[in-house]
Amino acid sequence: MGELERCREWIEAALAYSGGTHDFEDVCQAIVEGKMQLWAGDKACAVTEIIVYPSKKVLHVFLAGGDMDQILDMQESAEAWGKAQGCSSMTIAGRQGWRRVLADYGYEQMFVTLGKEI
Repeated sequence: MGELERCREWIEAALAYSGGTHDFEDVCQAIVEGKMQLWAGDKACAVTEIIVYPSKKVLHVFLAGGDMDQILDMQESAEAWGKAQGCSSMTIAGRQGWRRVLADYGYEQMFVTLGKEI
């Protein structure tokens, strides 16, 4: 739990944009159970999860926080790890700014997600 606590500030900052789907304890539990993966750096972290669809397996970047350059540096190793797990693509759901930042890494907008509280 030491790495998770060290990354807590970044995780909670990213969760503020998650629409209230998870809190810090939910993320910790998912990582401990192996449902999500923590990518921890000195100045940033990311959390991924493997989503298995009927026709493909995807490595999804659930959240990322901290220093942007360090987050981007994690992309290559996360991609290699995802391939080794049988994933054929990566996705990220986030704020609009990610589209511009990740364009140089081959990411393109696939769809738009809209939401409303009911």
